Amino acid sequence: MSADDDITEDLLADAGKLTGLSLELLGLDPHPDDMTAEQRLQFDPEDLTEMAAVAPEDRRTAVHQTRLLAGLLWNSASILIDQLFRDLGTLSALETITPSDIAGTSVLSSLPPQFAASYDAKFTQKFIVVAADVTASLARGWTAPGCLAAELAVRCLLDQAEITEDIYELDLPEDWRADVEEVLLEDADSEALFSDSLDVLEDDADQLDFGQWFKPFAAGDSVPPYACS
Repeated sequence: MSADDDITEDLLADAGKLTGLSLELLGLDPHPDDMTAEQRLQFDPEDLTEMAAVAPEDRRTAVHQTRLLAGLLWNSASILIDQLFRDLGTLSALETITPSDIAGTSVLSSLPPQFAASYDAKFTQKFIVVAADVTASLARGWTAPGCLAAELAVRCLLDQAEITEDIYELDLPEDWRADVEEVLLEDADSEALFSDSLDVLEDDADQLDFGQWFKPFAAGDSVPPYACS
């Protein structure tokens, strides 16, 4: 058995652990026979007919690919936290931290580079806490990120998933990242931090300021206490 087969089996086994997101939220079209009468009322008759007309083999392929994606997200969440601790260890051993040091890290290098000088050990500790809270939502039930740092943690999670996908050439749904981002990062502000447009950055300067990253978006949004300190 090849290494590719090994990880595929592992990821499929992990798929059931991702209880915070349904396969439908990850892009799988439900079959009308699997819906309740109330659920079917949410679709147009034409859509239900189209869903029912999917060939059984195509349906099995779609279910397999989406379950593989679910397992990949679960697996990537664990790798993300592990690598963040590794980054923390790297930074804690340095007397001074430069942007080039950040460029050599596993996860922090994926964050907006214009703030690299601020990614010190204390920041990394707070980011780990937020990332752990975000990944816990994959099990307890997904809630939208409550602050910019949480949105960035989601992007780092998807970056890690893409790395694993590329290494093992996984058979995932087409355009899976765009579909998952639409669910996990709906109306996200953090995308502007990666913009090359000065106008975009200047228009949102107040809310995108580094000092705002761990502040809740609104009164009802939750951020771990340690990250708020």
